[in-house]
Amino acid sequence: MSTDSGVSRGLLSTLSGRELATYADRHRGSRAAYTRADHLFGRVPMTWMNKAAGHFPIYLDTARGNRITDVDGNEFIDFALGDTGAMAGHSPGPVVEAVTRRMADLGGLSTMLPTEDATVAAAELARRFGVPKWSFALTATDANRWAIRLLRAVTGRSKILVNSYCYHGSVDESLIVVGQDGRGVSREGNVGAPVDVTMTSRVAEFNDLAGLERELAHGDVAAVLMEPALTNIGIVLPDDGHLAGVRALTRKYGTYLINDETHTFSAGPGGATAFWGLDPDVVTIGKAIGGGVPVGAYGLADDLAEALAGRGDLDLIDMGGVGGTLAGNPVSMAATRATLTEVLTAEAFDTMIATASAFADGLIKIISGYGLPWSVSRLGARVEYRFTSPAPRNGTASAAGADAELEDFLHLYLANRGVLLTPFHNMALMCPQTTLADVNRHHEIFDAALTELTS
Repeated sequence: MSTDSGVSRGLLSTLSGRELATYADRHRGSRAAYTRADHLFGRVPMTWMNKAAGHFPIYLDTARGNRITDVDGNEFIDFALGDTGAMAGHSPGPVVEAVTRRMADLGGLSTMLPTEDATVAAAELARRFGVPKWSFALTATDANRWAIRLLRAVTGRSKILVNSYCYHGSVDESLIVVGQDGRGVSREGNVGAPVDVTMTSRVAEFNDLAGLERELAHGDVAAVLMEPALTNIGIVLPDDGHLAGVRALTRKYGTYLINDETHTFSAGPGGATAFWGLDPDVVTIGKAIGGGVPVGAYGLADDLAEALAGRGDLDLIDMGGVGGTLAGNPVSMAATRATLTEVLTAEAFDTMIATASAFADGLIKIISGYGLPWSVSRLGARVEYRFTSPAPRNGTASAAGADAELEDFLHLYLANRGVLLTPFHNMALMCPQTTLADVNRHHEIFDAALTELTS
């Protein structure tokens, strides 16, 4: 037996080979489509779609609720849900209706003019997250970039602090990790960095207040950009008192605090900010609030909005670097209003979180039954299983606990039996349509996989 994840590497290799052959046989149409895609860079619309355990991606035919059908006619229970982008479920009825009305009946896909939908959406975001002034983007990456520019402008400070192995989209400043000597270094694989990331950024481990204070004490950090819980490196939950400690330290050193709720929105209707009673200066969010239609947003505290509005030297209208022509477009705003007011409601979150709780409880029971050194973490409607125990407390430990071969095997085993997880990690997300029967089906397959792995 291996000591890293508690499974035999030889047996894992044998089982993985079998599952790869099954995957290739079940997805001949997808493989053919992938082979024909000569004019796509990497053969996919976006290169991250090559993160596929079966060596080629599944090609989509239809998607409704939490069900996906591929071009080969295979149906899947979808726990990936667009890595949060479809947390409202695929093509939710109210969103489809609102977007169709905007496009077909009212028209105006891109007009550079505001709509009342944006006013309603902003008011709902303000109510949920507790920051009153909102502006829209097309992605959370852009929302983070624009927030960073605003906070650099208002503080006159150059650096942004993030947590090691955080996820804030492709924001240049976020691609920094804690190196072996405890100092910040560029994250491995960083593509085309404009400058050495240590010139723009500082980094501290999640759940390390001493490390955070050491970096803030330099006095050059405009903002701490953080997820209230790490997600894309596997769910890493905050220690008791950690988030309060972050807020106290940012105030001590005159640094703004940005909560990136793009993934932690799974914690509840107001994300982790409302769930844990946080008080950030800025909230950024994307993906889920549009029900699958591209959108991002950032919200500003009153005092920050006033400070920015009073800066006549800042070009916030034309070429100041805080907007895009398509941001706030009528289609995105119609989708966001419908998602927030009709789909991802408080009642929907109650159901999703209860389902996720059952998912997590079942996983813990199954894993314990096999005596494997794994752990399970849950953040509202999001659940993750990890190949290490206890669960990691920071991003570096979480990255070190990864087991790519085992992860790919489990993803293949599940996919070959009609269940999808997020391809980047072992994350399962619940949407309003996810049922306990869906959870039980995952657990039945997962249990069977562990039986084979430990035989």
